[in-house]
Amino acid sequence: MQKSYNLKQIGLSDNAIHTYLTLLQHHPVNGSQLSKRSGIARARIYDVLRTLKANGFVNEVGKGLFAPLPPDELIKLLRRNHEKDLARLETLADEFREPAEHDFIWTMTGYRRALGKAREMIVSASSEIYIRLFPEEAESLVDPLKKAERRGVQVKCIFMAPFAKTFSIQVVHPQHETVEQYLGGRSFDLVVDKEEFMGGMFVPENIETSRINWGRNRWFVISGRDSLRHDFFHYFLYKTHTLHQVLDEEETRLYEIIQEDM
Repeated sequence: MQKSYNLKQIGLSDNAIHTYLTLLQHHPVNGSQLSKRSGIARARIYDVLRTLKANGFVNEVGKGLFAPLPPDELIKLLRRNHEKDLARLETLADEFREPAEHDFIWTMTGYRRALGKAREMIVSASSEIYIRLFPEEAESLVDPLKKAERRGVQVKCIFMAPFAKTFSIQVVHPQHETVEQYLGGRSFDLVVDKEEFMGGMFVPENIETSRINWGRNRWFVISGRDSLRHDFFHYFLYKTHTLHQVLDEEETRLYEIIQEDM
């Protein structure tokens, strides 16, 4: 049975991919020879070749003889084609877009998908990031966060467990020793440029089925940002009123920044 290459999203069927890969190993060949080597029926192989030739992936180099486009050129061609299609779709979407009556909140499932979206948001940030995360997620996101800070984005981070000094503005959540057990998982919240928010819970026992919400709804973003901002005040109040300790110079600096950050 012919294997599945799982490349249909780039517009190539398994037969087309298999034919191209066979041609890479054996060329130039005619359709009959290619049918035998690929295991694709002769009646079908010519349809596949016509499709590949029409897309510029295969050339007829002699009467009835075929050769593949070199792999690096094929990748360049596919990339150009998809970039053109995406640019066209973007133009059409802009032309037809109407002011939204509803800003939906989307739910994404899966750890890798959620962290991928978080990285995308961090990379796109231009002025401000509020983030609340556990060290497990920090391992994946500290690098893009540090790059964002270096390019002038103000990163305001609440670590949910002790973590090395990493950002100019960061604190550790009070009573971190019990917070994961209390919550039933690792909470994660991210707000970028006062425009988009994602938040939810990673449950270690079911990490790949964890559900995270994302959206640009104005009140969703405001409430998420306020929650993170107030966690900084939680830190300051816990130290001064529960522990009866005075804020040190660095903590006073952070307090003044957050106090002014409406």
